[in-house]
Amino acid sequence: MGCSSCSTGKDGQPRGCKNNGTCGTDGCNKLTVFDWLSNMSLPNGQKPFDCVEVRFKNSRKEFFRNPEGIPLAIGDVVATQAKSGHDVGIITLTGELVKVQMKRKKVDATDQELPKIYRKASQRDIDIWQKCRDKEPEIQKRSREIAISLNLEMKLSDVEFQGDGSKATFYYTAEDRVDFRQLIKDMAKAFSIRIEMRQIGYRQEAQRLGGIGSCGRELCCSTWLHDFRSVSTSSARYQQLALNPQKLAGQCGKLKCCLNYELDMYLDALNGFPGQDTKLHTEKGVAFCQKSDIFKETLWFSYKNDPSNWHALSKERVQEIIEKNKKKESVASLEQYVVETITEEKMVFENVVGQDSLNRFDRPKHKKKKRNNNKKRRRNKQNASKNN
Repeated sequence: MGCSSCSTGKDGQPRGCKNNGTCGTDGCNKLTVFDWLSNMSLPNGQKPFDCVEVRFKNSRKEFFRNPEGIPLAIGDVVATQAKSGHDVGIITLTGELVKVQMKRKKVDATDQELPKIYRKASQRDIDIWQKCRDKEPEIQKRSREIAISLNLEMKLSDVEFQGDGSKATFYYTAEDRVDFRQLIKDMAKAFSIRIEMRQIGYRQEAQRLGGIGSCGRELCCSTWLHDFRSVSTSSARYQQLALNPQKLAGQCGKLKCCLNYELDMYLDALNGFPGQDTKLHTEKGVAFCQKSDIFKETLWFSYKNDPSNWHALSKERVQEIIEKNKKKESVASLEQYVVETITEEKMVFENVVGQDSLNRFDRPKHKKKKRNNNKKRRRNKQNASKNN
């Protein structure tokens, strides 16, 4: 995912392109799409698709039509049509894959009202664009101070300038509806630009800002995840995870999206598995299910009178007891069906690769001990000769 400008510099230190998410080759950008059709030529007589995908600040992407047939490649900086003026973005996808992306995002490729690509950005366009991007942190800080002075319960999470610097879009999150009419007046007076307020959810905020998850990797929503499916606590219950909000919540404060990744596998495994509310009737008493492991296909039961003593039963044995209970047949005890615990043999690792011994650095220490012992012997002999 890295480009040549992000390669390693001197002394193994990463050099970095320092483009802050606007890498020219689109190798470091968010939600990057790999163009696996780039090396394939079109059939004779077929014209290339006239729409392209353009990425703006953070994860905002839009589709534009290229009516004049300007030769464009991934990483080109272009001036695009906006509601008023023009915007500046980076080409992230061209060719037939754009048609696939538009179909997946439910955008009509035949719509003639799609915004257009004006031209490749000139150096003057890029200078104005970079100048506006440099002003965003200070304006964001000032806008937050204005919102706090007006006692508005909202969080201004991001600011995005239009490429020509005529408009700024403020992204905010809020629990309830916010009356920000006075806020817009104060900010327009302070910054002398047109203001647009856009409310986003907490997941969209994490997607725009990015970050590092508890797994140690970048957030899925800011790197490759393009749709947000609803995540419920039942996903954690099916996977037998502890319902700890601090561990199950992501950077956005909502349940982690990765709880849905393996949910289908767990549901398939639980289809033929006895439920947690299963009761086994034996002559020693009623037994309740305390724990289950779908990977080992084992369930642990304990008697009502002895809840601290658990008995491990296989899934087949539990189903056998359930069938007998349905026929009103009694079972003597759970001990007859307990799974035998097999002690795992310790694995012996052999040096088959020809690696050196791990204690090779300890060998010089033995020589020092011998030298010390020889010195002691010499001293003892000298002391003995003096005494004689």
